[in-house]
Amino acid sequence: MKRSEAVLEAPAETETPSGGRLRPLPIRSTVRLNRASDIWHKPAFSAATALLIPQLVLLAVGRLDLAVHTSAGSMCALYAHSLPYAVRARTLLWVIAGMLAGFGVALTTAALTDSGPLLVLGAALVAAAHKMLCDATRIGPPGNLIFTFIAAGGFFLPQRLSDVPFHLFLALLGGVVAWLVCMAPGLVRPHGPERIAVARALEAAAGLLRTPAGDAEAVARARGAAAAAVNAAWHTLFLVGGRSSASAASRAGLERLLVRAESAAHGPTGAAAEAEAGRLAVWAHDLRKNRPLPRVALTSEQSDELTGIAVDRAAHRPRGVRAVPGRLRPGSPLLPIGLRVAVGCALAGWASMGLGVGHPYWAVVVAASVFQANTVLSWQRAVQRVLGSFPGLLVFALVLPLARAGDLALILLVFLAQVGAEALIPRNYWLGTICVTSLALLLTEFGERRPAEELIGDRLIDTLLGAVLGLLVCLLVVNRPAGGRVEKALRQVERAREDALRPVADTPEARREADRTVGRLTAALVELRDATETASGEWWLRALPRERIAAAEREGHRALADLGRRLDALGVPAPAERQN
Repeated sequence: MKRSEAVLEAPAETETPSGGRLRPLPIRSTVRLNRASDIWHKPAFSAATALLIPQLVLLAVGRLDLAVHTSAGSMCALYAHSLPYAVRARTLLWVIAGMLAGFGVALTTAALTDSGPLLVLGAALVAAAHKMLCDATRIGPPGNLIFTFIAAGGFFLPQRLSDVPFHLFLALLGGVVAWLVCMAPGLVRPHGPERIAVARALEAAAGLLRTPAGDAEAVARARGAAAAAVNAAWHTLFLVGGRSSASAASRAGLERLLVRAESAAHGPTGAAAEAEAGRLAVWAHDLRKNRPLPRVALTSEQSDELTGIAVDRAAHRPRGVRAVPGRLRPGSPLLPIGLRVAVGCALAGWASMGLGVGHPYWAVVVAASVFQANTVLSWQRAVQRVLGSFPGLLVFALVLPLARAGDLALILLVFLAQVGAEALIPRNYWLGTICVTSLALLLTEFGERRPAEELIGDRLIDTLLGAVLGLLVCLLVVNRPAGGRVEKALRQVERAREDALRPVADTPEARREADRTVGRLTAALVELRDATETASGEWWLRALPRERIAAAEREGHRALADLGRRLDALGVPAPAERQN
């Protein structure tokens, strides 16, 4: 679910004498089912296949007990599916390196100490590091949780120091398989990710054109969805290299389509709008079916301008690991979230040990899964995690006799659970948790097998402890920098808006600078909306300057539209709403 939906549905907030706000937590949106993801099958079958191949090899050599180590690398196949293949290749290498680093710390610590409290503390600190680094790099789904799941389990694997290099080597082999599986589709559809991103933008633009003009609320939602899809598509295209003629031609054609999608924000009305929506939908369908790119009429000057804009703006935008230091500087809103994760995971793990539960790392992982961008989303995730765990435990109890009937059956059940998890999580996290719970329990079957009642009981207790203590810590540790982020975003919007209102001379350099101003203002508006939604979801925070935020967004969009009209008058396509 989108953060904006959660915030909009939340009940009215209550002012406190100190100027803070108490926000009742939402229920209905927590269990609502969403649309299925259009590419759910890509991470689902990639990860399942990456798990399956090493497991079959280990089965053949009679060492299926080592599958837990190869699985650490295989899980990397869940990442980077929306990225162009050249960028995906580099990103997956970073993912694999990060996975190995966390797993290596866990295995080494497990070999050096058998102190349960210290192992829980180590798992909690690593979980906090995973959360902050994944949010800072904006790696995307599934974020920090898979890293934490692998590392937390590693802290409690029986280990000798001399075995650590070999076990890490097995994890690396799993990572290599994951890399190959994720890159293999590029041999058939080398431009698939960027075509899908542009298809989404075209579909969202068609939806905007088909929205009745009299329904202001529906128009606002459709306009926001179209802007988000266009922003995402431009971001993807900026990552596409142009070293080969095929890549350059594909990118140029997709840019033309994306400019057409952008124009829907201030495009035709009536019958003309319906006709344009039909064309956009057909083009989107062609992109998804890997058909030749449709021809969209743009002058050669406009095409050259678009390419220049993309290269110029991509060159000045910090991405990936280069942006991490700035996003983790003192005062960053990610630091309180990291503190929440460290404290919540440690308390959950220690409470699990205090109750004599045999798998305290499960409580650590559940607590780590609770911490989202703000309190409202964390509340929803805690409820979803608990809600999905009960049917997940029932499913595990039903399939366990089959899993223990033979190793091949166990491998196939793990494959199906992985596919099911990725298929259902986009619909709602609680639904996906049914398969996630079954998968986590099935993976324990590769090691020492324990009575079903013990496994189910431990999982239930750890889930409740992780969810409750994680949420409690989230409520107590206030993320005050989230409010400061809103103030900073407001200042950025106001500065960019002033630049957008300046006259534009009829010279190539002035027009390029005006387009860069469009990018800065659009990026500032996107950051303001994201910062506002994040801060609005905090349970206790000083009241936001909502009138100032609304005015800044309103005047900023007006300035964008005005600058777009002036660029149109000069014969330059105005890439409004493009993300920097």
